[in-house]
Amino acid sequence: MPVRRLFVAGDVNGFLGLAVDNLSVLAILAGVLTEVFHLPADIVLGRMIPGTAFGVLAGDLIYTWLALRLARRERRDDVTAMPFGLDTPSTIGMALLVLGPEYLRLRTAGFDAAAAGLAAWRLGMAATVVMGLMKLPLSFAGRGLVRLVPQAALLGSLAAIALLLIGFLPLVEVLQEPVAGFLTLGVVLYALVGRGRVPGPLPAVLFALLVGMLAHYGLRAWHLDAVTFAVPSPPLSWHWPRPQPGFAYAMHRTVTYLPLLVPFALLTVIGGVNNTASARAAGDAYDVRSILFAEAAATLIAGLFGGVAQTTPYIGHPAYKDMGARAGYTLLTGLFIGAGGALGVVSGLLRWIPLSVLAPVLVFVALDITAQAYRSVPARHLPAIAFSFFPAIARMLTIELGDPRFLSPERFARLMTAASTGLPPLAVIVALGNGFIISATIWAAFLVELIERRARAAAAYLAAGGCLCAFGIIHSVKADGSVYVPWRLHGIERATATQFCAAYFVLAAALILLSMGRRPVPRPPVV
Repeated sequence: MPVRRLFVAGDVNGFLGLAVDNLSVLAILAGVLTEVFHLPADIVLGRMIPGTAFGVLAGDLIYTWLALRLARRERRDDVTAMPFGLDTPSTIGMALLVLGPEYLRLRTAGFDAAAAGLAAWRLGMAATVVMGLMKLPLSFAGRGLVRLVPQAALLGSLAAIALLLIGFLPLVEVLQEPVAGFLTLGVVLYALVGRGRVPGPLPAVLFALLVGMLAHYGLRAWHLDAVTFAVPSPPLSWHWPRPQPGFAYAMHRTVTYLPLLVPFALLTVIGGVNNTASARAAGDAYDVRSILFAEAAATLIAGLFGGVAQTTPYIGHPAYKDMGARAGYTLLTGLFIGAGGALGVVSGLLRWIPLSVLAPVLVFVALDITAQAYRSVPARHLPAIAFSFFPAIARMLTIELGDPRFLSPERFARLMTAASTGLPPLAVIVALGNGFIISATIWAAFLVELIERRARAAAAYLAAGGCLCAFGIIHSVKADGSVYVPWRLHGIERATATQFCAAYFVLAAALILLSMGRRPVPRPPVV
């Protein structure tokens, strides 16, 4: 592949989209830690953000090389690199369930803010290292998962995540500042969905961002703006990441958080398999093992260099391909996020670019992913894609209901146990949403097998779901989604877990009985 083709015009659009995605996650991470838990801003922005951004740089460099390698092997110059960055669900989970609580625990124990912040940072590094180490061996199971799981199950779970979490939740951010946010969203849809032309030579995404920021700051100048979130940012300063041996002092503390770290790692492995299937459907046949191994290595590098969040291949490869991006956009993103994190540029951008203007790009990516899922599977499998949306809906409800601004923790706990008949509705919603990526994949695969009249294969998926459910890997009855051993549950938690597990096994047994005497339909070979 000629060097001159490393960058094409579409790489600018792709860079802006991917950089915005990563900036949004970093903004959430920094905002939760500094605004909700009140960690010192210099530790969050001067230590956690640079190391976390360095993991993005490492992964994007590897993914750029993988795209160039695929282009050379297939002798074509239209290969699009897999988008890569910080994993949104686990990054938010790390902030809310690991870093913040650890900081509060130490403050309660008498540590000053600086000492408690440094200790929480070391725990975040150690947790990221543990997730990276777990994912290295798991990366070798990726090909088996692709052969085993139907495409509708892989793409359906992606579509559910995209539409409800990557699409709907950012849409809330858009409409928290309706004029600027909706204007930006409309321009994005006009240019990228409607294929409309924007004035001048500017890329469509950059033009939309500039329009949104002009509206945002114009309204602010006239005192007509809505209240928007801003992350405090220190002056530009050099914080180049370097190996941080301090993580070793916190490794023993990660044992307490393993019930959270194991699902976090598993979800990105499943997500990586799904994203690779999405890229294959769009025409770029990446090797699953290479994609997963590179992602695990980048997570490990992030932890060793001061990062506190894991990385993952992003949903949305077809959207970036439609933008005209090739291999250069991941290189640009890695250099911008990595170097920007070291120089403090990222911290400054987190302060000055409102989320209401960043979020519309995520809404577009969500729409494109969902449409691609429906285009890429046989029409008879479309109900399976729709069926996979339900766990993601439950997860979205749990995120919103669990926000203490809307529902106090005490009220949330009471609703988890209050019911006149049957299981408490909130307990069901929480259990249905926990482990939603894996459960959505299982649900869609189960229905695909039924559609193809392979009842025994459907029963096998259900039995696997029942086993995962027993230990809380899916349908965890804990509000935080942690795993457990079933014999240590009590009360309503035990009742909910027992009922969910029994549901899977009973239906599996029923399908086996119904299929007796019928000749199983063979599964077509995987191409």
